[in-house]
Amino acid sequence: MRQRALGAAIFVPPLLITLALGEPWFGALIAVFVAVAAWEAVRLLRGAGYPAEPVVAVVGALAVAADVASIEQLRPYAGLLVAAVAVAAAFAVFLQPNVKIGFGAWMGTVFAAIYVGLLGGLVRLGEVVPPLPAGAPAMQLGAGRAWILLVILLVWSFDTGAYGVGMALGKRKFLSHISPSKSYWGLFGGLAACTIVALVGLWAVGQPAALGLVLGPVIGVVAQAGDLAESMLKRAAGVKDSGALIPGHGGILDRVDSLLFAAPIAAIFVTAVVR
Repeated sequence: MRQRALGAAIFVPPLLITLALGEPWFGALIAVFVAVAAWEAVRLLRGAGYPAEPVVAVVGALAVAADVASIEQLRPYAGLLVAAVAVAAAFAVFLQPNVKIGFGAWMGTVFAAIYVGLLGGLVRLGEVVPPLPAGAPAMQLGAGRAWILLVILLVWSFDTGAYGVGMALGKRKFLSHISPSKSYWGLFGGLAACTIVALVGLWAVGQPAALGLVLGPVIGVVAQAGDLAESMLKRAAGVKDSGALIPGHGGILDRVDSLLFAAPIAAIFVTAVVR
């Protein structure tokens, strides 16, 4: 727990400070996270037998993140950046004499770019949310900051609830072939914590609190899926952490794995449901 607390102390302040400052600082920090996480993903893919191209993967992940974030200047090219990443990755491996290795590198490079680029959904979330209703408790934060902070808190609450309840009660394991520490009780604890935070958070942004009964479980499930997806990649690579940048938490990819899935799903939820 001491290591986990130290890791959070290193990771959390820059995120909250840049969120308070707004754009372009928040977007710049997300870009840094994307670049580092993509490099870590390439390391994992290489350990799993997919010799991805690191430079193309990092640049490609930044391009995908910008595409997912729907940066205003790039909106006419929506979707085309992803296609460009696939083409660039193919060019990067054409000189590999072993076509099986080259094909694996092509697939691994494209995967790393698209997978990590999903973090751009956190920036996109701040763009698609409607204005906060008059009198909303979170009015001073502004709509974009309030919703981004809410999704971050939802993911952290799921992680905390799953860890605490899982440590106390978790005996029956959940998908242990991917992550041996996961348990059904941990899953239920995470979902409960996430739903409670969703109820309070939606009230704070001026939305019906009852929507938290939907948003909480949805974000909880996709956050768990994001964690499991990275665990699968780490297990395939035969390593415990994606890196050693953050004490107790491994690399950047270890800290944003749940947000990779949760952020774009939250943006879809807001676009489809919130008025």
